[in-house]
Amino acid sequence: MSTSVQSQPTAEARVGVESQAPAKPRSKAKIILPIVLVVAAAAALGYHEHAKHFEDTDDAQVDGDITNVSPRVSGTIKAVYGVENRYVKAGELLAEIDPVDLEVVVLQARATVAQAEAQLKVEDPTVAITETSNVANVANASSDLSSSFASTSAAGKEVVQLEAQLVTAEANDKLAQDEKARAASLLAGGALSKQDYDQRVTTAAATKAQVDAIKASIAAAQDRVAEASARASAAKSRLTEVKTNAPMQLETRKASVVARQATLDLARAQLKQAELNVSYARIVAPVSGIIGKKGVAVGDRVQPGQQLFAVVQVDDLWVTANFRETQLANIVPGQHATVHVDALDLDLSATVESVGGATGSRLSVLPPENATGNYVKVVQRMPVRIRFAQGQNGLERLRPGMSAEPEVRVR
Repeated sequence: MSTSVQSQPTAEARVGVESQAPAKPRSKAKIILPIVLVVAAAAALGYHEHAKHFEDTDDAQVDGDITNVSPRVSGTIKAVYGVENRYVKAGELLAEIDPVDLEVVVLQARATVAQAEAQLKVEDPTVAITETSNVANVANASSDLSSSFASTSAAGKEVVQLEAQLVTAEANDKLAQDEKARAASLLAGGALSKQDYDQRVTTAAATKAQVDAIKASIAAAQDRVAEASARASAAKSRLTEVKTNAPMQLETRKASVVARQATLDLARAQLKQAELNVSYARIVAPVSGIIGKKGVAVGDRVQPGQQLFAVVQVDDLWVTANFRETQLANIVPGQHATVHVDALDLDLSATVESVGGATGSRLSVLPPENATGNYVKVVQRMPVRIRFAQGQNGLERLRPGMSAEPEVRVR
């Protein structure tokens, strides 16, 4: 009992303790408050100084090119080699289309080429043949015309000669007829013998016959002149026809050869396309990267343009940072930046590469139209591309879409 009584303080002692207790917190507050104010002021000053030299944003992400791989020909997939999340090199085989149908088209195209070559081979010599034939026809027509002109000239000269002979023959006949008449008178008076008279009668008959013969020859020669003139006219028409038609015939043949050549070129082009289509049955990676999405399986029927794989080009990545337009005053290409990648908890060195050509809202699918409705000014954001420095550890782990926080040193 005495022990418990001694452990309890007296009433006066409790009053003294209670009166002294509030003095301790007040004394600590007087010491801590100035320290807090100093620290806050220093932090504010430090933040202000930091803000003067750096611009940062958390609206940023790692970016890269994503190539969609699609077939160039239609067909049935017979094998798939591409696996999601696996790295592939440019030119590596990703899938194969059954090429049987495409190979049949190649055979058809080769047959068409062979047929076109044969047709051209048959048609091509006809140009030279037609040209030679035309030259010969022109030469023959010219020769016929010259021969007709010569015949006409010869016949005309013969007519002239015969007409001259006719004049002489008519003169001789007139003299003979006169001698015959005088002989008849002398015979009747007994001054001329019967023999002399008969001789003159014979001479008169002969000259008369000669005149008639020459007239007949002249008529025949004139007929020959007319005939030769007709042949000359026909030869001239023939020559004109040959000279007119020959170039057209030659051009027709040449045009036919050109058409055959065009048919052959078309057939060869179709064969080339068919052979290319066979090669397109092998679907390869156009770029190096990681397969991010596979949308094909064996047995699928695919069409040109259908997306089969998505290849992410992880070897060339950058950061797209959407800075507020109020932060762009001092940001220019070439400035050094530090990029913190959240997924890797890693800081990487980088450089500002370029500033976007328009704000994100202007490049959106539905850009705002500030000229309508109630206008409220909104601070816009401008995409800035920041390129990573090469050779840093951790770059191989970056992937497009990762969140990043770039900090650009502007002063």
